[in-house]
Amino acid sequence: MQTDQQFLEYVIKALVDNPDQVKVVRTVDEMGVLLTLECGATDMGKIIGRQGNTAKAVRTLLRVVGMKHNSRVNLKINEPVGGLKDPERIAMTAPAVPLSTPNSKTVDEAMADLKLD
Repeated sequence: MQTDQQFLEYVIKALVDNPDQVKVVRTVDEMGVLLTLECGATDMGKIIGRQGNTAKAVRTLLRVVGMKHNSRVNLKINEPVGGLKDPERIAMTAPAVPLSTPNSKTVDEAMADLKLD
């Protein structure tokens, strides 16, 4: 296991309630190192943080670790099954919105109603 992967696992496991669900996969290609992080659905908010600030900070620290070892390190956070972007969950919670309503107008009709002339 590489230093960047060990560092990421240490930091993330310290943040979450279920460290046993944290999984980091490291791949190397022509673009550099890609660390893919997976965790439990209940811990996703702790990893992302408010407005993504925690994730941004972790990415910044990984960049520093990468610079120390002359490599570019990127972090990808996978959405867990049952998370907010899970297609089945979206289908269950998304309200059915009709494409048009009986009172809808075309753009031209709405512009005419504004009487901008």
